[in-house]
Amino acid sequence: MIIRFSLLFLLIAFSHRLSAQLCQGSLGDPVVKIDFGSGPNPGPTLSFPTGYGFVTNDCPNDGFYAVRNSTSSCFGDSWHSLVQDHTGNGSGYFMLVNASLQKGDFYVDTVRGLCPKTTFEFAAWVVNVLKPSACNAAGITPDLTFYIQNLQGDTLQKYNTGSIPSQNSPQWKQYGFFFETPAGLTDVIVRIRNNADGGCGNDLALDDITFRPCGPEVKASIQGESVIDVKDLCDYNSKSYTLTGAITQGYTDPAYQWQLSTNNVNWSDIGGATAATYTRTPTPTGTYYYRMAVAEKENISSALCRIYSNVIKFNVESKPVTTAGSNSPVCEDAALSLTATGGISYSWKGPGNFSSSVAQPVIQPTPFGAAGKYYVTVTSAAGCVQTDSTVVSVVAKPAANAGSDAGICAGRSTTLNGVFANGTVAWSPSTGLSATNIANPTVTPADSTTYTLTVTDNNTGCTAQDSVRIFVYDLPVANAGPDKVIMEGNSIALEGAATGTGITFNWAPNTSISDPVSLTPLVTPPADATYTLNVYSELGCGIASDNVFIKVYKKVVVPNAFSPNNDGINDKWQILALDAYPDAVVSVFNRYGKAVFTSKGSYTAWNGKFNNTDLPVGTYYYVIDLKSAGELKLAPLKGSLTILR
Repeated sequence: MIIRFSLLFLLIAFSHRLSAQLCQGSLGDPVVKIDFGSGPNPGPTLSFPTGYGFVTNDCPNDGFYAVRNSTSSCFGDSWHSLVQDHTGNGSGYFMLVNASLQKGDFYVDTVRGLCPKTTFEFAAWVVNVLKPSACNAAGITPDLTFYIQNLQGDTLQKYNTGSIPSQNSPQWKQYGFFFETPAGLTDVIVRIRNNADGGCGNDLALDDITFRPCGPEVKASIQGESVIDVKDLCDYNSKSYTLTGAITQGYTDPAYQWQLSTNNVNWSDIGGATAATYTRTPTPTGTYYYRMAVAEKENISSALCRIYSNVIKFNVESKPVTTAGSNSPVCEDAALSLTATGGISYSWKGPGNFSSSVAQPVIQPTPFGAAGKYYVTVTSAAGCVQTDSTVVSVVAKPAANAGSDAGICAGRSTTLNGVFANGTVAWSPSTGLSATNIANPTVTPADSTTYTLTVTDNNTGCTAQDSVRIFVYDLPVANAGPDKVIMEGNSIALEGAATGTGITFNWAPNTSISDPVSLTPLVTPPADATYTLNVYSELGCGIASDNVFIKVYKKVVVPNAFSPNNDGINDKWQILALDAYPDAVVSVFNRYGKAVFTSKGSYTAWNGKFNNTDLPVGTYYYVIDLKSAGELKLAPLKGSLTILR
């Protein structure tokens, strides 16, 4: 079977000369790894013959090589600038080759310690350092042949890369093939030949040459579960796990060996674990890596002959290291703050059916019954749990009684009646208070105010509060409005206003008024009158009064005839009530519009004469301008009168 397996790989290698034939099964650890080391530039000369000259600069000429961790802007920037080796290590060395004009070997080394009768993968990383635009875009591309030879120079296997094209950016590519070591052979010669013609181009970098055992595909899994690489456990988990390895055909008589590592780098065989399955028993906290090694039975004892499965990783977590605490002791009705650390999720339980799923829950306000023990279950990222607890004590708040609400008249004072058992007191706000630190201060607020009594227990520091409202009643205010002027027989509305808290009001006297309890009643006094608006506080804050004066002008009656014949009866045109209008102007006109009588100011009765001559009997016309009567605007009186004889 091993012969058929090796021949299969060799046939694949020869049938695809232009493509790297890397292992498609499982690999062993590198038996040989040539990575040229690391450090500052330049790297040291190689210890084996190359046929090329060694230089220390980063741009070797034709037929020379350098060992570098970088190269920059060589030959007029016709080369790519490399700033790290193929693994991304900025200080890792690689072999930088400017191929000779003559075809030939540029790398010859002897590799010792291989396992006989074993299929190996030989691989190397190569990059064409010439830019596509260099050499007028016609640069020579590297063409390499890898040889594996015995120490006598006989070729065991060879592989040709074909043309390695230039790229717009440097791209490392791995080339490789399989070969089988004959029985008894442990040492081979590695030879790399340049097949390209000389000229412009044919420049490359070489890195990480490896020899690794190659064999059938080996897969490891956890029995009864999905195939995974990581399994998180808790150190209190007593469950065992069965690891299973499966191998495809390829070995004649395969043997197995399970291995353990704590860093996925250094591996050791597990004693007695030589079956295709292995039972993992619980372990302490830590990280554990497992893999299964496979080789032909005759070679299983040599690490150089083994291939390995994928790695299964077990993370064994301890219980989370937790803390649980609070701001205990806490005053009743204050905020109780619980706190826990050590995980990614939390579950609290406590007195009074309390529960919470946050790390730092807050109970606000805290009832007195919240005292007791609180438990928290803390879960880590790996799902491991730990239970912790904290004891909370709740201190009763002191008694505080600010007294009953009260009302006072504006400008007056009252006494607050605070009651408390012990401790110190403080009233707020301080506005209108005689003192803030006594139980019964005198208060004279300008407006209705709520006063808060804060009692602090001197022993515990806990506080309690109570409030009292002092209502300030506005004093009664009366405004009877502006004085008024009316004509006799007319009505006018008063314009009263009353303010204050809890008031009633009325007008006096209750005569010639439409509604004595309305602020705007209609009044019709027959003569000049004074009305008083009285405003009463029903809350005991006094009485307020204000007066309004009503000026009543007499109604003017104009006679329409008189007989100035000296008989002692109706001899003059007498207009009563004009005495009330001292500015009145009276004018009389004949039928032609000529003024025959005029009186300005105090009115004197007219005797029917004009220029001391009796006017003839007939109809005359009058206009009486009463002018203004205070604020009363009066229209002129017009009409006709007759003189009789």
